[in-house]
Amino acid sequence: MISCRAVAIVPLAKLSFIRAEQPLAPDLGADRISVSGGATSRRRDLVFVVNPRGANGRTGKEWNKLLPYLRSRLSSDCNICESLTSGPCHAIDITREAIREGADAVIAVGGDGTLHEVVNGFFWGGKPVSSHDQAVRTTALGLIPLGTGSDFARTFGWKNDPHDAIERIAIGRRSDIDVGVISGESGEPHYFINVADVHLCFASLFGHHNKDLRIKVDNGDWEVYPQVTALCIGNGKYFGGGMKITPNAHPSSRNFEVVILQDFKWYDFVLKLHKLYNGTHLMVKNVSSRSACSIEVEEIVSSGSIFVQSDGEYLGFLPQKFSILPGNSRINTTRMKITKYPSHRQKQRKTRTDLSLLVVDSTLTFQPDDEEKVQMHGPNPKF
Repeated sequence: MISCRAVAIVPLAKLSFIRAEQPLAPDLGADRISVSGGATSRRRDLVFVVNPRGANGRTGKEWNKLLPYLRSRLSSDCNICESLTSGPCHAIDITREAIREGADAVIAVGGDGTLHEVVNGFFWGGKPVSSHDQAVRTTALGLIPLGTGSDFARTFGWKNDPHDAIERIAIGRRSDIDVGVISGESGEPHYFINVADVHLCFASLFGHHNKDLRIKVDNGDWEVYPQVTALCIGNGKYFGGGMKITPNAHPSSRNFEVVILQDFKWYDFVLKLHKLYNGTHLMVKNVSSRSACSIEVEEIVSSGSIFVQSDGEYLGFLPQKFSILPGNSRINTTRMKITKYPSHRQKQRKTRTDLSLLVVDSTLTFQPDDEEKVQMHGPNPKF
């Protein structure tokens, strides 16, 4: 049951559109069947997670202007719930509850920060969140880029047009993409679908404080990288508002692209900034790139001052391990095929889970081949 901004609290299916500000999920177990022209079809339950304060309030204003079109395009086939976030991590709570109640899709409305929280809401205690109703199809993740737009959307060539995003959601097609997991000394994993980076750039730019790092790729030997200015782990291509930092990365490649900048000075950033934005920097001196399924990063001389971030979220300090969860997500693109879901028995036998996210054009499906590939702690998910 979601707490609405209307006078009464009502189940989601009783209204074609409701608004909510509490981190509780809608009651999605009510009317899911619609009849049109003698044909019976199942209505989809869509939960839109909106950060009205995003981009200095611009997201909320653009969302209010978009609502009439969204209602007209989706309400005939979908039960629509709008849930407004009230602070940090609120989107995580909303997403988890919506999944447990069997929502067909949880759609992040705003920029990459909101999307980042919604992605993490698909997991709890190191495992994917599951619906209380095992017969319900897995939940998809959706994205409508508003405000400053989305670097993740740029990877797929999506226009920063919310009307296009709504059309892709209406089609509802799903395709697999990967998810990255970050695990450190705290033991609590964190998830990302775009780019994570070891944050040294600004310190290097103004103070020339490059750091010597030790890196282990795919459980191989430790390698020393001296004078590292920045290290980026890309599942997507863009970060920082359009900088094509990992140009060979793609969320369905089953690998990260790892780009390392070494011994950059302030004038290197000035002279080569255009190359960083157009993705041609890999040919620049002191820039290296490699593919990896997992990468561990630590300081040679520990200072406890080098932090990791993704989509503007600070995720702790080194040492950290980054691992890929292959085929983890699904993106709704008209060019990608729909993935068939394994049966309940197959999931048990192969110890795989199935989580789908619908990022505007996409859906995310969590399907590691076995639990040994990525160590994840916490209670077993319910299926």
